[in-house]
Amino acid sequence: MKQYKNIPYFLLVLIISALGACTKMDDYKKKYEPNGAISYPGKLDSVKIFSGKNRVLLTGLFTSDPKIVKYKVYWNSKLDSIETAVTRTNGVDTAKLLVPNLPEGVMTFEIRTYDNEGHISIPVTLAGTVYGDQYQASLSNRGIAKAELQADGSALINWADVNADDGLLSMQIRYTDVNNKLHDTLITSQVTGQSTSLPKYKAGASISYRSAFKPNKTAIDIFYTDFQDHSVKAEVTSIYLSNTGPFTRATSGGRWGVLAAPWITNAAAKNKDGGTNGGFSADEGGIINWETWGNTPVVNGIVYQPTSAALPAGTYQVSFTYYSEIQANSTVYCIAAAGGTGIPVLANLTSSLGYASLFNGAAIGKTSPSVKETKTFEFVLTSPQVVSIGFLGNVVGSGDPGSYFQVLKLKLFRN
Repeated sequence: MKQYKNIPYFLLVLIISALGACTKMDDYKKKYEPNGAISYPGKLDSVKIFSGKNRVLLTGLFTSDPKIVKYKVYWNSKLDSIETAVTRTNGVDTAKLLVPNLPEGVMTFEIRTYDNEGHISIPVTLAGTVYGDQYQASLSNRGIAKAELQADGSALINWADVNADDGLLSMQIRYTDVNNKLHDTLITSQVTGQSTSLPKYKAGASISYRSAFKPNKTAIDIFYTDFQDHSVKAEVTSIYLSNTGPFTRATSGGRWGVLAAPWITNAAAKNKDGGTNGGFSADEGGIINWETWGNTPVVNGIVYQPTSAALPAGTYQVSFTYYSEIQANSTVYCIAAAGGTGIPVLANLTSSLGYASLFNGAAIGKTSPSVKETKTFEFVLTSPQVVSIGFLGNVVGSGDPGSYFQVLKLKLFRN
């Protein structure tokens, strides 16, 4: 009986305790929530950061809470921010904000929304990458493996392969055609095995090109390399040289003669017909030829011609085809020298722009017929100038057979 009488007493204690707790909670709310319970506006959904050049693009969606009136983006440890007003509709609205003037590197952004009562949403935090001068400096123009003029008059550009992750988008090429018309061509990049044909290319001209990059697939800005000149290997013989094979003579006559203009022949090269002819023979339709049958040596014999105009700055290649089977203690060089006044003698050979030896002290006794060979050498011009191209001979030997060399053709290429 006593147990049942105590139950109301315990219930009364519990009720009093509960009322006390509620009173304390009410006191807390009055102190810390004087305006009622905390209200959080809806946060920005589906937030994305897109990389750019010293800037980023921020996008997101307002999918709820029509009371949102603005949002604010913070960065740089909340030292910098942008505030943007929002006009909500009945549906889903889009936030789109460019954040400019950012330093290069990884940046963290905090986004908060605000309602018309000044309430602030919980933050949305997202990181993005900003690109700038350091990325720009890391870029290099796409390499060209080979650029050559083709038989149909087009220029074929073979591009070096690139890595698929390099971000290379395209190459922009500017070139001049045979009608002096300037072309500006944009070529979408392929990773491997890519070539480009430029029709009616003007031989001797250069292309100018640059490459376009995106640092990542979703970046909003494109970065470009500087335009860079690149030569197209082309035969420019007919532009700057003439009488280059078969060779013609200055006057009619027998087997021997003197090369016709624009070739210039020095006295030492005229080792035939009593010193009136030499350096040319009528063999093979007309060739450059020195030989010593009849004990007629050549010492520092020179035949050369200056280019008809200044060669533009660039890299050039001289090519010549010749026979030289039977030689003895002789030296012959094809030489390119700066200026239009000639090529150096043997003692000053190193002052030339470039040269190649046809032979040097080869042993006599090889059997005919001779073997036709082609040799080449390069020279570089850092500024436009006239260049002399020709042959220097020190050909000795007597009796039959003596020593000789024969040049069938001469060509000039711009690389």
